[in-house]
Amino acid sequence: MARCTAPSNGHRTASGAAACPACSSRGRSYGGYSSPSYSPSSYSSGGSRPSGSGSSGGSSSTRPRWSKAGSSVAYNPTDVRTLTPVRANVERRASKPDLRDIFLCHAWDDRKGVAKELHDLLESLGVSVWFSEKDVLLGSNLLREIDKGLVKSRIGIVLVTPSFLNRIAGEGVADKELSALLATDLLVPIVHDTTYDDLRDASPLLGSRSGLDTAEDPIKNIAAKLAELVAL
Repeated sequence: MARCTAPSNGHRTASGAAACPACSSRGRSYGGYSSPSYSPSSYSSGGSRPSGSGSSGGSSSTRPRWSKAGSSVAYNPTDVRTLTPVRANVERRASKPDLRDIFLCHAWDDRKGVAKELHDLLESLGVSVWFSEKDVLLGSNLLREIDKGLVKSRIGIVLVTPSFLNRIAGEGVADKELSALLATDLLVPIVHDTTYDDLRDASPLLGSRSGLDTAEDPIKNIAAKLAELVAL
């Protein structure tokens, strides 16, 4: 009988599940725990469509309910499962005035690299972004930045890089404080040049949150998914 590789490889990503000889035919799983398929109510009546550019891990692609017909942005079932509760909060906060679409939380060292790249991609798609280069004072506390940014934005994305992990370790992020932020279903981690295993080592709570990964989906595609997620 094939043995599950979750203990060593994890199944947080599509490629991890697909590479597992025991689980590749049983659907998606995370950290060794099998996940049921997502409720059909989260998908549009159009059903599934062929995989293509932007489909993480090469798995089949499905359109979520907030993605308009004719959209070229491709999602896999894990993307939809991850982003659906965040979308629900976007819709609940739609009536609040003067909110930015997205708060981009990142390490200071990434401000002119991948964080700037993601910021520029989002703005090119018509997304308004709360960004440290424009809106946050140098040296601000990480958790306070997230808290303030979420108050003034529809959702928050956390760009998880090696620099971000170093910052978490240096500030000693408290599980209690981070737990309160994660309970809002407003944060989406985006892992870049690191892994979810490294994130879990630095912050088990943030690492337990499903997100997106530039190792599986180019940052341009991730920006397109986020733009659709906050469109009203």
